[in-house]
Amino acid sequence: MRIKHIKAHWLRCPIPAGRQWRSDYGQLTHFDMTLVEVTDEDGHTGYGEAKAAVGATGACASIVTCIEQELAPQLVGMEAGNITAVWEAVYSGSRDHYARDRGRVFPILGNRGTTISALSGIDTALWDLKGKRLGVPVVELLGGSCRESMPCYASGGWAAVDKLGDQLKSYVDHGYGGIKMRVGVMDNSVRETVARVEEARRALGQEIDIMVDAHGTFSVTEARRFARLTEDLGLYWFEEPVTSDNKAGTAEIRRGTTTPIAAGESEFTRFDFRDLIEHKSVDVLQPDCAIVGGITEARRVAALAETHQLELAPHCWGSAFSFMAGVHLAFSSPSAVYIEHSLGGNPLLYDLVKEAPRVTDGRIQLPDRPGLGVDINPDFVQQFRV
Repeated sequence: MRIKHIKAHWLRCPIPAGRQWRSDYGQLTHFDMTLVEVTDEDGHTGYGEAKAAVGATGACASIVTCIEQELAPQLVGMEAGNITAVWEAVYSGSRDHYARDRGRVFPILGNRGTTISALSGIDTALWDLKGKRLGVPVVELLGGSCRESMPCYASGGWAAVDKLGDQLKSYVDHGYGGIKMRVGVMDNSVRETVARVEEARRALGQEIDIMVDAHGTFSVTEARRFARLTEDLGLYWFEEPVTSDNKAGTAEIRRGTTTPIAAGESEFTRFDFRDLIEHKSVDVLQPDCAIVGGITEARRVAALAETHQLELAPHCWGSAFSFMAGVHLAFSSPSAVYIEHSLGGNPLLYDLVKEAPRVTDGRIQLPDRPGLGVDINPDFVQQFRV
């Protein structure tokens, strides 16, 4: 069945005042996303998400334009089930026929950034559509699941040191065995960050896994100092210690600590993840299905994790569609251990769909509904479309 329509919508939804948070991105008052719809000739529709930013807020106008005015004219009429062919057609553009003949990529100039983010939303929507047409969950299309349920870690942890313990304990009270807190330039100094992490370990004890996420904001020297001062706290991982532009610096930090290093939410395509691995920069790969190139490319990243015996931890901070894309990916990969679950105010995770993804006692069950397993709430889309 061929692709008939591809549409994109910029959604901007306010976060209730009591659920907002502040980080290095500033005060987060809204959540943005690009919702992508792909409809086939039979009228079946799949949904995906394309991101303008890894955080909550980002202008999506350029992604909408890219999808509707650049990619849609190229892809309408192609076979909707040939998802890999669609992906390669976008990545190599007008030279796609050379790529197919020669067996290697001939990438367009926009082989990172907005175009790949736009492709991510289309690709994920095609997987959702294919699962719905066949009546099976996406995880079945990826080869089936490696497990019946998976633990989630609670992703939040913005509070100052005097309130952090209570904030994190409130997560654990809901059954989470792991939590992630934000660190880095949002604090006034490395010492203040260390104090917050020490308070987290004091409040949670030794049995709870603690991940820390610097959003790439430390310098190499600051990150090395932080890693040394927290070495005995047994952190589960240290995420994005420095900018993704500095893979050699990330490798330097990893060489100087036994704390595992995680990265990847800001990376585009498997080729960026290959570079992380070749630099020996990481222990944990974190592809975001709404950034990396969709489920197709995220599965290729999962194969790299499996090949190099690294942990896979999809970045699941976004709408219900990118969250569930990461969930299906994680269930399909033997390298995945944890699934990220946002504890910040996120209407796009809970209200964009008719029934929000369910996490019970810190665990999520194997998806068993067709496609991504979530249904769009059209009233929400209508209300918050920019």
